[in-house]
Amino acid sequence: MDLLRMTATSDLSLVECPRDAMQGWPHLIPTAQKIKYLNALLNVGFDTLDFGSFVSPKAIPQMADTKQVLAGLEPFASNTKLLAIVANVRGAEEAAVFEEISYLGFPFSLSPTFQLRNTNSTLQEAVQRVEAIQELCIKNKKELVLYLSMGFGNPYGDPYNADILLHWAGEMVKKDIGILSLADTVGLATPEQVGRA
Repeated sequence: MDLLRMTATSDLSLVECPRDAMQGWPHLIPTAQKIKYLNALLNVGFDTLDFGSFVSPKAIPQMADTKQVLAGLEPFASNTKLLAIVANVRGAEEAAVFEEISYLGFPFSLSPTFQLRNTNSTLQEAVQRVEAIQELCIKNKKELVLYLSMGFGNPYGDPYNADILLHWAGEMVKKDIGILSLADTVGLATPEQVGRA
């Protein structure tokens, strides 16, 4: 499970993220097998299913069939909403045309090193992408989910502290982004950090 979201009314939302696990597998998973698995998850009753990504197949070969997978899903048979990850405006434009997708997720890293490695952009370029993707989401009646990657530290020696996290969270809230996911990307979070977040 990738994200637990508390709303202002204290409701708990459960987001399942098979996409993150699948994209790391060394061998390609057949499209039909992905469809069968994801349709089973759609029947579980999660609030949101992070199912695929609209990124370059060169970057993530496992997700090259996301459009084909989407065509085989049955999201309208359940109340579960679909989320797809994008890394740039081109990917967001591709994803935004699909009525079945409710959320576009973008990984914004607090670590400049990881941002460059993950989306081939500087932090400033990533901010510009966030703004453009947010506009696309509004125009296409989607909602942007912003992942604050390396939200609890990083292994690259880039500066990190709670003030940096709060600064970027605040900047994203100023852009009217309503869903922020604090991502412990490499498993560095301590209970104290999570408690403060």
